[in-house]
Parts: sequence; C-alpha cells; structure tokens
Amino acid sequence: MPQTLAPAATFSPLYQQIKALLLSSLQAGEWQPGDPIPSEMELAARFEVSQGTVRKAVDELATENLLVRRQGKGTFVASHHSEAWQYRFLRLVPDSGEKVPLKNQFLSCNAVKPSSSVSHLLRLGSGESVIQIDRVQTALGKAIVYEQIWLPQKRFAGMTLSFLVNWSGPLYAFYETKFATHMVRAEEKIKAIAADAVSASHLQLAPGSPLLLVERMSFTYGNKPVEIRRAHYDTTEQHYENKLN
Repeated sequence: MPQTLAPAATFSPLYQQIKALLLSSLQAGEWQPGDPIPSEMELAARFEVSQGTVRKAVDELATENLLVRRQGKGTFVASHHSEAWQYRFLRLVPDSGEKVPLKNQFLSCNAVKPSSSVSHLLRLGSGESVIQIDRVQTALGKAIVYEQIWLPQKRFAGMTLSFLVNWSGPLYAFYETKFATHMVRAEEKIKAIAADAVSASHLQLAPGSPLLLVERMSFTYGNKPVEIRRAHYDTTEQHYENKLN
C-alpha cells in the first residue's frame, strides 16, 4: 500500500515531505547502516510522487551524509564501517600528511552517576546513569590522544570493557554493530590548555605541556545526543584539520 503524506506537512515543499518520510524510516531502522535503500522508482511508487521529487529528497539526505550514492550500485545508508566514513569525525592529522592508523588502549568502562552538565547535555531523566569510557589512542607507539567518553546507559546497556578491548574497528562502527546507534553529526568546542597531572601521565608528557582540548557531542537520528567526548590531543607532531565549505 502506498505511504501517504501527513496532512500537517502539506505546507512544506513536497520533496521536504518525502525527505521527512525517508528520515522516519531511517530512524525506525527500516534500513540499517550499509544497507541499500529502494530505488527512486520504487520510492516514487511507494509515496505516489514523481522520481524527480524523490531524487531531490535523496540528494539532500546524501548532502547531509545520511545516505551515500555509489555510481552504478545505488544509494546506501551511510555507515561508519565504510572506509570513507570510518574516521569522518576525526580531524587529527600528522604534520607529515601521512595517514597513520590509531590504536586503541581502553583503560576503563564503568556505569557511573553523571555530572549535572553531562546529564543535561545527554537529556537524561532523573536518576539515569551513564557509561564512562577512558581510553588512550596511540600512533606508531606514541600516545597522542587521551579521552573520556560518556554514553547513556539505557541505550548502551551491556557494554563492557571486554567488548571494547576485543573490538578492532572504529568506535562508532562498534556502536552501529552492537547497539544499533548510528552517529550522524557532531558539535565540537576546541580550546588550547595546559596538561594536568592525569592527562600528562596518560600522554607521557610533563605537566603543563600544551594540549588541544576537543569537547564533542555526537547525535544520532532525530537530533538525539548520545555521546559526549572530552579529548586531550598532543599536537606536537599533529594538527587539527577542518575543511570548510
């Protein structure tokens, strides 16, 4: 049966209504990260609109990095398992320009009571706990990132240090695979700081050494915040790269 448009949405352009319906299907998990979505012809029949209208809606979702077009293969739900997507949110680049894979060293993973700021940012209810992950990332054997990560315990129930240690890929791909949570966008604040005793110890630096503090909040579908990161970057041989359009 064709999926009809909601009367309340008739004031928005037709392609925007189709975009909203496609986004609802993504949020509901009808198509999982990495899966192909139906063809434009199939979607046009489903929504009883023209292929051109569907194409415009899909184009916008692709521009927003929610869908990925592959020449001759179709359109797929974006996934952090994809090589092109694995480190889309990582902006730390060696000064040499050479890509160096980062290796994870997970230090801890525990359910804790969140601070008031973490609870507010993650929109948690009263009494809800978070999972706190501490990790160090190394490049060529040198520690360059120390970070703390907070996740809503309800969404990530069952996460353990053992699961993390045995995972070899990017952390966002782990969220997708084990917890059906796909990160679609992030907001960051960046600040130059001096290393305190804890960050200096993990990064094998002298206290007071210059670091780049990157505070990130990541969102899944529906603009829901599901992760907070507080990362300390040693930029002695690295720089933070951001390409602006």
